[in-house]
Amino acid sequence: MRWPLLIPLLLGSPLWAADWDVPNRAGAINEILAQAADGDTLRLSPGVYAEHLILDRPVTIDGLGQATIDGQGTGSVITVTGPGVTVRGLTVIGSGSSHDGIDSGIQLTKTARAPVIEGNELLGNLYGIDIHGAKDSIVRGNRIEGRQDQRMNDRGNGVYVWNAPGARVEDNHIRYGRDGIFVNSSKKNTFTGNLFRDLRFAVHYMYADNSVVSDNVSIGNDLGYAVMFTTNVKVADNVSIGDREHGVMLNYANKSQITGNVVIGAKEKCTFLYNSNKNEFTDNWFQGCGIGIHFTAGSERNRIVGNSFIGNRTQVKYVSTKWVEWSEDGRGNYWSDFAAYDVDGNGIADAPYRPNDSMDHVLWTQPAAKLLLGSPAVQLVRWSQSAFPALLPGGVMDSNPLMQAPEPPAMKKVPHDG
Repeated sequence: MRWPLLIPLLLGSPLWAADWDVPNRAGAINEILAQAADGDTLRLSPGVYAEHLILDRPVTIDGLGQATIDGQGTGSVITVTGPGVTVRGLTVIGSGSSHDGIDSGIQLTKTARAPVIEGNELLGNLYGIDIHGAKDSIVRGNRIEGRQDQRMNDRGNGVYVWNAPGARVEDNHIRYGRDGIFVNSSKKNTFTGNLFRDLRFAVHYMYADNSVVSDNVSIGNDLGYAVMFTTNVKVADNVSIGDREHGVMLNYANKSQITGNVVIGAKEKCTFLYNSNKNEFTDNWFQGCGIGIHFTAGSERNRIVGNSFIGNRTQVKYVSTKWVEWSEDGRGNYWSDFAAYDVDGNGIADAPYRPNDSMDHVLWTQPAAKLLLGSPAVQLVRWSQSAFPALLPGGVMDSNPLMQAPEPPAMKKVPHDG
C-alpha cells in the first residue's frame, strides 16, 4: 500500500511540473512566478510585458515566439540566478545603459547553473546576453542585434562570457553592437555555427584557454577572429568575408590550431601573428588580402602546411636572416603567384618557392622606396636573386609547393552568386 506514495518521491519533482498560461497584463509574469514550483513552465500570451524578471529556481519561460519583455531602459531585463532555468521564444528589449552594471537583455550570474537560452530575439539592448560566471551555459539559436546609437567602442557585446567554464554559444545571428562574442578569463568554451555582421570583432578572445571556435561566419566586421593571451585554442572551419582589418589575428597566442578556415578579401591581412609561437596553420584558404600572412614580434616555431595563398598583394611578410621551412614530409602550401612546374606529375612543384626577396625587406622598412619599383636597378636585383638564390636574405622557403589549391570544406559556407 505504500508504493504509490514512494514512486513520486523517487522520481523527483518533474513528475509534478505544471504549465501556467500567463495573461498579458501588468505584473502577471512575476505574480505567477511567485506561485510556480520548480520545473514549472510559464507560457506567455502574445503582447508586451513591461517587467524585470529574476529567475532564481528551475523554471521555463516560454514566449512562444509572440511575447515581448520590455525593461523600459533600466538594468538587465531578465536576470538568471538559479539552476536549471530555460528562457525561449521571447523578444527582449529595453535594457539600461550602464557598462558598470553590464545592463543586458539576459544576464546569467555566477549562481546560475546550466541555463538554456534559446530561440529568442534580443534587440537594442546594451549587451545581448551576459554569461557572467554561469557554468555550463547554453546560448543557441538566438538573434541578437545591438545598439547603433553610440560609437562602436561605446556599445556592448552581443554575448559577453566571463569566467564561465563549459559555456556553449551556438547557431546565433549577432549583428551591430561592439563585439559579437567577447570572452575574458574563461576556459573550456565552445563557440560554433554563429553568424556575425557589422561588428568590431566577430570573436574577441582573451585569457581563454582550451576552447573551440568553429564553423562560424564573419562578414564585413572590422576583424574576424581575434585570439589574445591564450593557449590551446582550436580555430577551425570558420569563414571571414570582407573583414576590414584581419580575418584571423593571434596576439600572444600559443600552441593553438588554426585549421580549415577561409579568409577572403580582408583589406589588410588575412592572418596576423604578433608574438605568437608554436601554433599550427593547416589547410586554410587565404585569398585577396593585402597580406596573406604576416609574422612579427618574435613569432616563431609555427607549423605552416597545406594552406592556399590565392591572389594576395603580398603573400607573406616575414623578416628573418635565416630560412624557415614551410613544408613537411614532402608537402608544402599552394601559391597562386608561383609559376611552378611538375615534371613527374606528383602534384608537388619541382622547385622551391620563396615569397620574399631583399627588395621586399627594403620596402617594408623604407616604404618611400616604392617609388623605385620600376627602375632598372630594382629589376636587376630581383633578377639576380632569382638566378642566384644564394643572394636571397633569408625568410620563408617552401621546398615542396602544391600544384593545386586544396579547398577546405568551409568554402561551402561562402556566399556564391546564383
